[in-house]
This record gives sequence, structure tokens and C-alpha cells, in this order.
Amino acid sequence: MVFQSPVLLRWRTVINNVLFPAEAVGKRDQTMRRRALELLKLVDLEGFEDKYPHELSGGMAQRVSLARALLLDPEILLMDEPFGALDALTRDELGIELLRIWQERPKTVLFVTHSISESVLLADRVVVMTARPGRLALEMAVDLPRPRTVRMRTLPAFGEMVADLQEAMGLTA
Repeated sequence: MVFQSPVLLRWRTVINNVLFPAEAVGKRDQTMRRRALELLKLVDLEGFEDKYPHELSGGMAQRVSLARALLLDPEILLMDEPFGALDALTRDELGIELLRIWQERPKTVLFVTHSISESVLLADRVVVMTARPGRLALEMAVDLPRPRTVRMRTLPAFGEMVADLQEAMGLTA
């Protein structure tokens, strides 16, 4: 699970934050440490293993959270607005980074976001929920080609999907 806030333990280094799930299940060993180092390289944080959370930017802290979530190689990755608290540039950068990681290590990802364009950029399928009670309101396949880039936002097909979702949600003027 990757939360909106990184939820890192401030007294632990980056590597020890990533290794926390292994400790929790009694699997902290050299194999897990190698995997943690591999994941830090994957999320572009090689060389930051001995840093503490206060020494990281918000985007870097979210990358640590992502590496930690991947450590035990889950079948499903749950991400609850993981980029919501970040500035627009970092949000885009991490979205593209997530797509790159997904290309290298495919997983089922349930990604919660309030950003329609972010959902279209990242997803193969967008599901819209209603307000209370939460019910499935709409499901839309996203058939944009891969690999995806932020430049895809300029494609007519991208704009049409965003507009269709906005219309289905009653957000049109």
C-alpha cells in the first residue's frame, strides 16, 4: 500500500524504511537487503540508502514508499492518492516513473486519484465511484498506446477520454 503521505519512520534510514515490511514478517536477511537496494535503484534513489526522511524531498519520500510497497513482491499494489500532496511537476514525474516501473515489473495496481487526466494517463481502465454510498458509476477502457508520456495529453484521443469522463460525472458546463 502506498498512501497519500509517505508514512516513513523518521528515525530510520531510507534502506531501513524499505526493509520494514520484511522485518514485520520475519524475513530480514541479505536477500531482502539486495532486493531493497535493487528497488531503490529502480525508483531512482540509488545512493540515498543512508539518508533520513527529513533529508528527502516529497517526491523522493514517495519513491521510498513505493519501493517499500514493492519489497515483498505483492500481486496487487494499492495506491491511495500517492501523488496528491505533490506539486504538478513532481506529480507528472512520478506518474511517468510509475509507468516505467510497471513496464519493468508488471503488477495489478489499484490507483485512487481525484485527477481525471492522471487516471487517463496512468490507467488501462478507469472506474468512477459515486459519492456516499460509494458505488460503481462508470467504467471506461483506456486504449492509449504504451509507453505513455505526458505529451500524450495533447492527443485528441486523450482529450476525448477526459471529456467523456467529465461528462459522465456531470462536470460539463
